[in-house]
Amino acid sequence: MSALPVLAGLMFAANAQAQDQGTCPQLPASSGLVWEYKGSGGADFCRALREDGSEAFGLYISAKSPFAPKRGNRAEAGMIDGQSMYWYKGEVAIKPDMQVRETLIELPDGRTAHIWLQASDGQLGNSIMLAQSIRFPATRLSSK
Repeated sequence: MSALPVLAGLMFAANAQAQDQGTCPQLPASSGLVWEYKGSGGADFCRALREDGSEAFGLYISAKSPFAPKRGNRAEAGMIDGQSMYWYKGEVAIKPDMQVRETLIELPDGRTAHIWLQASDGQLGNSIMLAQSIRFPATRLSSK
């Protein structure tokens, strides 16, 4: 089971800060998404929101991620900002019909970006495409 619900609850409890496009990765201009940003104790929490306020995907950047991928949960291979990665299947107990995907991206400052999304079967491909289209500031992205 994913640590996503616990993580989200903790971060929402943090003091809200103004949206900081410099802290969150760059979204594609044509996506129609905007970032909601919150920070706490050296960690950054970014939610990519649709016009209706629903979450397209989210990410948590910190020194240590609570998400530990399991090889047996590997799903789709992908690439985020030039970095090869895998999406891992997850679940949300209260939403058994929801498709959940999570991944980790290493950043050159030693921190890790934990990226997740929840989508219906019909929306999964589009949600993955949107999440994979983000671009981290050049000073943050690892060359690994």
